[in-house]
Amino acid sequence: MILVISIAAFSGCFLGLLTGLIPGIHVNTLATILLTAFPLISSSLSGLVPEEDVAICVCSLIMSASVVHSFIDFIPSVFLGAPEDAHAVSILPGHRLLLDGRGMDAVRSAAIGSLIGCSAAILMAIPLQMMLSGGMEEQLDRITKGVLIVISTILILNERPFPGIAYGAMAFILSGALGYCVMELPIPCSGLLGEGTLLMPMLTGLFGLPTLMSSGGSGKIPAQKDPVPDPVGFIPGLKGVLMGTVAGWFPGITSTVGATVSSVVMPDRSPERFISTVASIGTVTTVLSLVTLSISGGGRSGTVIVIGDILGDSVSGVASENFLMLLISAAIASMVGYWLTIVSGKAATGFISGIDQNRMNKAVIAFLIIIVLLTTGPWGIVILIASVITGFVPLAFGLGRTVLCGCLILPVLLF
Repeated sequence: MILVISIAAFSGCFLGLLTGLIPGIHVNTLATILLTAFPLISSSLSGLVPEEDVAICVCSLIMSASVVHSFIDFIPSVFLGAPEDAHAVSILPGHRLLLDGRGMDAVRSAAIGSLIGCSAAILMAIPLQMMLSGGMEEQLDRITKGVLIVISTILILNERPFPGIAYGAMAFILSGALGYCVMELPIPCSGLLGEGTLLMPMLTGLFGLPTLMSSGGSGKIPAQKDPVPDPVGFIPGLKGVLMGTVAGWFPGITSTVGATVSSVVMPDRSPERFISTVASIGTVTTVLSLVTLSISGGGRSGTVIVIGDILGDSVSGVASENFLMLLISAAIASMVGYWLTIVSGKAATGFISGIDQNRMNKAVIAFLIIIVLLTTGPWGIVILIASVITGFVPLAFGLGRTVLCGCLILPVLLF
């Protein structure tokens, strides 16, 4: 059984590499396709895998793809400016390191943070199951709104003194209104490549395109150095584990939000360490969302929701067999994901060295607009334009980008 699960996990690693590197194609989309094709997969595996084990094999593939995706998606976020919620605010420090010839420092920092976060989450999974099943779940649900209000306040107050706080609150509310429209209104999001998600144009417009449009670079991207295998150590990753544990349960608290809160509570000005913390939080939430599923029956991500649909109650309870198999898949994916991130990062930095910044920015902007159109259609372009306008608000008033995380927090807080 473990051999079969391992084969499924390695297959998922390859799929997670593809979804992580290609902007606009999310691992949630892959999971939905596999859910739709599950009857066909079951019949195809008939005779190769016992019928009762097909479901856990498919879910192990989805789990490993999700973990590898959480490692790899840092690369297009920084090098192309196409962010997901996990790495939205990493764009700016990562871009700075790239222009300083230290792009591999950013990549290695993200890979180390993700590895530490995934390893810690796997170790914590069963103890957290025990605590949550012992009555902590109800207590956490009761304080959800209070936690979101406190975190929102921290994000806004981080823009002090007063004029910055006022402008930060305005940007928070504007992005929150945009997020509400994207998440709650019946806006069509079909393109030539099928049904997409409007989160992609929203996050690209809020965080990615403003960075590219305002960079103003005219020289060539310098040759990238790779002096040390570990530019950050393990402390930033452990900080990410702490915040990721919170983000893994409370809705609306993404990796970006968690990293910002941790940087306020535990200040750290190093861009490499910030990137490592963000990456750790993203991977922790990916793994611990399984704990949420096993306890509450609900998911914090599309992949986990699909896993719940396929496995049903068999993943519930403390340390069930299927739950342990999914943790094994995550462990395999963490090791493969670390290696794939380093290899992909070296390929990206090698390709990008010597390219004219201005031409590259224009090419990437055009590429992202085409991807948005192909995956989400005309309404995706409308959301992209609205998001870009909102994304320039912090730049106009000299604010940090983290107040734009209201796009995810405010809809959850209010509705």
